[in-house]
Amino acid sequence: FREQPIFSTRAHVFQIDPNTKKNWVPTSKHAVTVSYFYDSTRNVYRIISLDGSKAIINSTITPNMTFTKTSQKFGQWADSRANTVYGLGFSSEHHLSKFAEKFQEFKEAARLAKEKSQEKMELTSTPSQESAGGDIQSPLTPESINGTDDERATPEVTQNSEPRAEPTQNALPFTHSSTISKHWEAELATLKGNNAKLTAALLESTANVKQWKQQLAAYQEEAERLHKRVSK
Repeated sequence: FREQPIFSTRAHVFQIDPNTKKNWVPTSKHAVTVSYFYDSTRNVYRIISLDGSKAIINSTITPNMTFTKTSQKFGQWADSRANTVYGLGFSSEHHLSKFAEKFQEFKEAARLAKEKSQEKMELTSTPSQESAGGDIQSPLTPESINGTDDERATPEVTQNSEPRAEPTQNALPFTHSSTISKHWEAELATLKGNNAKLTAALLESTANVKQWKQQLAAYQEEAERLHKRVSK
């Protein structure tokens, strides 16, 4: 398979309440496996977690993401594509630190992969007159892709013995990304345009109604005049 897990741990999964954007809503009843996946074909890193057959986390890591520790056993990150904030409660500070470490590592690898992709595009669109100075080194090493045996192994803490790490109440406020803002600005501009068209159509219809009323009044006057002539 092109996409393989490269680091796994266990944690309680939460998502920010979509209504308040402050309170946490648990999406798993117990600790579940949370894994980093690497897609070698697209050079993409994802965080995936399943509760049974249901995907409760499916988050692609981008260079502008930040994982924040809000307590000794709880951390969170915002995903603008999924339009939510994910929270993870770990059984120990060690597991939290290890997950945060990997998040930073794969975020940096995603940044380098993006820069490399942009460089390739620039070279393709504007060929350089100078000879190439050597192959660009891949930002990924076998260690960062495969991890050590200790990193790939599931932590020794069992599901039943793990204490539930509760999220703190001072969760970071959810902020919309510039991409979402631009999307709504475009939607607003479209609505304004449609409103202007409807207003113009309404004015035109009102003018037509007035004209029809005038014509009807003229026909009525003509009919009365003809009726009087016939009566005489």
